[in-house]
Amino acid sequence: MAVTQSSVSHSFNGENNTSSIAVKGRFDFSLHQQFRESYEREGKSTRYVVDLNETTYMDSSALGMLLLLRDHAGGENADITLSNISSDVRKILAISNFDKLFKIP
Repeated sequence: MAVTQSSVSHSFNGENNTSSIAVKGRFDFSLHQQFRESYEREGKSTRYVVDLNETTYMDSSALGMLLLLRDHAGGENADITLSNISSDVRKILAISNFDKLFKIP
């Protein structure tokens, strides 16, 4: 059985002040520092996109990390989109009512 290395990658688009964060593999506490550094690195963006296309698993600590990003981005005024979500991860987000806190297309 192959083990997939979990990771977080980050890019910033200065034209529209958007930070894009991609999570690969398991989104759990082991990625806490990488995830936090990915959004703190550029200071405050006006918009964040978290790409979960390659996210295979998400636990409660990942939900907490998304809430910390939301606080960093302005709380209720935050502009955060969770994109490319698998059906399994979408179920976790729906059960947690995250569709009311984040944009989930």
